[in-house]
Amino acid sequence: MKVWLQKEVSGRSGIISSTVISYVRRCEMTTVDFFAIYKLAYAFNVMIEDLMEILEK
Repeated sequence: MKVWLQKEVSGRSGIISSTVISYVRRCEMTTVDFFAIYKLAYAFNVMIEDLMEILEK
């Protein structure tokens, strides 16, 4: 399993660092930017549905 730093996730996904950091720090996500989720799924090479399952747990 590859471990990415928050800065790497930001760079690979195109999401600004402060947004990535805020996602990491949240215990729960009350609102989700769908475009950011799309970018993260693309960066991690997973389907959006798979990523949403991870976020919901």
